[in-house]
Amino acid sequence: MTKKSALQKARAAYQPKLPSALWGAVKAVEGEPTQSVADQEEIKALFPNTYGLPELTFEKDPKPAKATTPFNVGVILSGGQAPGGHNVISGLFDGIKAINKDSRLYGFLMGPGGLVDHQYIELTSSIIDEYRNTGGFDIIGSGRTKLEEVEQFEKGLEILKELNIKALVIIGGDDSNTNACVLAEYYKAHNAGVQVIGCPKTIDGDLKNDMIETSFGFDTATKVYSEVIGNIQRDCNSAKKYWHFIKLMGRSASHIALECALQVQPNYCIISEEVEAKNQTLDDIVSGIAAVVAKRAENGDNFGTVLIPEGLIEFIPAMKALIAELNDLLAHTPDFATKSEDEQRSFVISSLSADNAKIFESLPVGVARQLTLDRDPHGNVQVSLIETEKLLSEMVGKKLAEMKAAKKYVGKFAAQHHFFGYEGRCADPSNFDADYCYALGYNAAQLINCGATGYMSSVRNLTKPSVQWVAGGIPITMMMNMERRNGKMKPVIQKALVDLNGKPFQKFVEQRDEWALNTCYMYPGPIQYFGPAEVCDQPSRTLYYEQGGK
Repeated sequence: MTKKSALQKARAAYQPKLPSALWGAVKAVEGEPTQSVADQEEIKALFPNTYGLPELTFEKDPKPAKATTPFNVGVILSGGQAPGGHNVISGLFDGIKAINKDSRLYGFLMGPGGLVDHQYIELTSSIIDEYRNTGGFDIIGSGRTKLEEVEQFEKGLEILKELNIKALVIIGGDDSNTNACVLAEYYKAHNAGVQVIGCPKTIDGDLKNDMIETSFGFDTATKVYSEVIGNIQRDCNSAKKYWHFIKLMGRSASHIALECALQVQPNYCIISEEVEAKNQTLDDIVSGIAAVVAKRAENGDNFGTVLIPEGLIEFIPAMKALIAELNDLLAHTPDFATKSEDEQRSFVISSLSADNAKIFESLPVGVARQLTLDRDPHGNVQVSLIETEKLLSEMVGKKLAEMKAAKKYVGKFAAQHHFFGYEGRCADPSNFDADYCYALGYNAAQLINCGATGYMSSVRNLTKPSVQWVAGGIPITMMMNMERRNGKMKPVIQKALVDLNGKPFQKFVEQRDEWALNTCYMYPGPIQYFGPAEVCDQPSRTLYYEQGGK
């Protein structure tokens, strides 16, 4: 039998805080009709039954709660793990039980595939209580099966009908919630009688807008990474002999790198969106890092930290063009994996346009090979497999050798490499994420109760005390646009990139020159669960600045 640590036992007793609007009887207030963030006509045509719905906000209902009949709900954890998923489920469980104590919750096992394959368990109070305030998705497991085919929808509907499930809650990121939107439209169009509600999950932080202020898990994961980066900075400030190149998760946006930079004040942090906006080359990036290394060496500081977003390669304009053509090429070459490595390289070079073939040939063979490895389920290169941190440190080393030969650099350069990803995905949620996730789940129960479908659970005003948080829902179609996937245009939720005019990035810009030349490290330390609110309950720096913090 698995034993529990002292922290696990103490966290089990933590009671997450709810917005006051969700206390007792609740009523939904409709806002204005909505439209998609882009490609309005195309999205409307694809989602005629769930497009243009109003925003919903929950308010306390002064009337006593009406008696309701029991109802059953299904829940799916979809995609990569993020701290707080268990609290979304526990909040959903408590929410439907508050509406009617005989309501039941079923968890589909190992992601959307569990729905299609009819693999499930009933989540009872004894099971739920084992997982409150814990990290991971192990209560029912997760998976990356995409719900795209009519056959999948119908197979899922069979088990939903068999279990008399009124609503399905899909907890996931942008692609998972796109699946939720497609499923909601299908069930609505066929009068299936099943509602579909999404919950915003991703540590990458790229699923957000005015109504979804942050995705859950971002707060915890960045605090975990920042603790470890802080430890590394303390180490290199002690040893004074290494440059640490640290790659951080975030393939489509640099929110994690920016948030960690704001927490730890490294010597150098690359923001992919800035690289793209300034049309920087790989050599520009390398030269920028080398210049900081050389300048610090003049002061006798032959050490430092460099933060690198996982998806950097795709934001370098020349590399982005190459990868886009590679994605299309490989999407239409199903036998590519059967070729030898030499055959693959020759095939790619001969098939690409002249400019992209030249870039591909110029890359180190290992990096070029990594760009042609198996695609993810969406047809995109798996950037986490590209060792950008080693590529950059090697190129910086060569640049510094050239500078030394030209008597423009007098220091010593030795590099260490790190990639922080899985370390943060399943941590016990911070108090912020524990509260936020529980509220998202409890709020989803209210969306089900008011008959909503095709909505995402929304809890905002998040820098205020939790009792002042605003609860409600937004139509998922509101977040969608058309993008090329696997060589075809498809409707997907638009990813939120780092806003270069936004306050978090501007705060970073104001300070990064000083951080580069001086040793201004901050050491956040481990996540604190018990103690004063100013230590334990603070939101991310990104959210703080976005909501008007100084």
